[in-house]
Amino acid sequence: MGSSKEMTFERKLSVQAMDGAGTGNTSTISRNVFAISHLLVSLGIILAADYFLKQAFLAASIKFPSALFGMFCIFSVLMIFDSVVPAAANGLMNFFEPAFLFIQRWLPLFYVPSLVVLPLSVRDIPAASGVKICYIVAGGWLASLCVAGFTAIAVRKMVKTEMTEAEPMAKPSPFSTLELWSWSGIFVVSFVGALFYPNSLGTSARTCLPFLLSSTVLGYIVGSGLPSSIKKVFHPIICCALSAVLAALAFGYASGSGLDPVLGNYLTKVASDPGAGDILMGFLGSVILSFAFSMFKQRKLVKRHAAEIFTSVIVSTVFSLYSTALVGRLVGLEPSLTVSILPRCITVALALSIVSLFEGTNSSLTAAVVVVTGLIGANFVQVVLDKLRLRDPIARGIATASSAHGLGTAALSAKEPEALPFCAIAYALTGIFGSLLCSVPAVRQSLLAVVG
Repeated sequence: MGSSKEMTFERKLSVQAMDGAGTGNTSTISRNVFAISHLLVSLGIILAADYFLKQAFLAASIKFPSALFGMFCIFSVLMIFDSVVPAAANGLMNFFEPAFLFIQRWLPLFYVPSLVVLPLSVRDIPAASGVKICYIVAGGWLASLCVAGFTAIAVRKMVKTEMTEAEPMAKPSPFSTLELWSWSGIFVVSFVGALFYPNSLGTSARTCLPFLLSSTVLGYIVGSGLPSSIKKVFHPIICCALSAVLAALAFGYASGSGLDPVLGNYLTKVASDPGAGDILMGFLGSVILSFAFSMFKQRKLVKRHAAEIFTSVIVSTVFSLYSTALVGRLVGLEPSLTVSILPRCITVALALSIVSLFEGTNSSLTAAVVVVTGLIGANFVQVVLDKLRLRDPIARGIATASSAHGLGTAALSAKEPEALPFCAIAYALTGIFGSLLCSVPAVRQSLLAVVG
């Protein structure tokens, strides 16, 4: 009887499997289509919100970062919903999660344009000034790391708050072979097309956009797949920038135009004629808006460790801005260059907003310095934290994000996931507080007075 029942059950399973085989592929395709549609809609809403906020702030001649205002609005809405209708807050978080994961997955790409066009940005900067900037960036990173880390330790000893488990952070999916070959195909086809039909898309910048964008993405995918031992000294973002520069160099040689015009097409800074770099940097505002979701996710952690987090971020941000201004003056760096590198420890999107509040600054230099600071942190932060005997996850996370923003955060959290929530919080708050601080005219005047 038992074997007969088992055979009957197996036959039912096989029949169901045969019936479901035809619908299995259909349901998989449907799920994929829905997932892609969900991503496009959620990401599109964030990008549209960033665009309209920018336009509104420009029309009203408001210099305060529009994305930062949007971030505050999103965070406030989530907090209100959470206190009144918690299900609505969770629904919003779930709806925008695909967009948040997309931004997190491709975050380093949005920093790359400033590195790619670095040869054009630093051309007019004297060699002596370049050496001084490198000194300020490297020394400033270490100083900011120490200030943030030891401040966090000191406050923790005073408040004696026990560390609790953080909310789990969703991780973006790894890159697939299909993505690698797809972007490779786009690169080859668009490179050859641009070579033989240089104005096929109307302008040279638009024609170069597909192969320059695909070369940048390919560099990041390849760099992300390198062994961890290599990535310690060859960060994916370096591979990413190098890939784009080599593609530009190859096209410049093959077309006879040279490297400079191709790099000029990479980042045009013209809204009506964007290049690959303009497309990538167009996501920087959405990065700031996404801070609202990461901060809301860790709201309990922020509340519990508010003393350590806010004190360390405020102290390290003030120290970073004023120490950079002071050291720039002491080493004799030109005032315009010193002001351009003031927000060296603040994420690119907000750093660019900060320097726009000052006159006569070099925004390309600002972006490049911020990225280089992040690369230094990404490569050396763990070793330095160990040497300084900063063992506490809270101190390690805050010190890393306050001194090396997103790139340092990515490097540390990859090996120390327990520090990720504190990295994410400090990463956002450092940029937020720096922007708020520099939005005050009296603070800007005091910084200029220190610069000289």
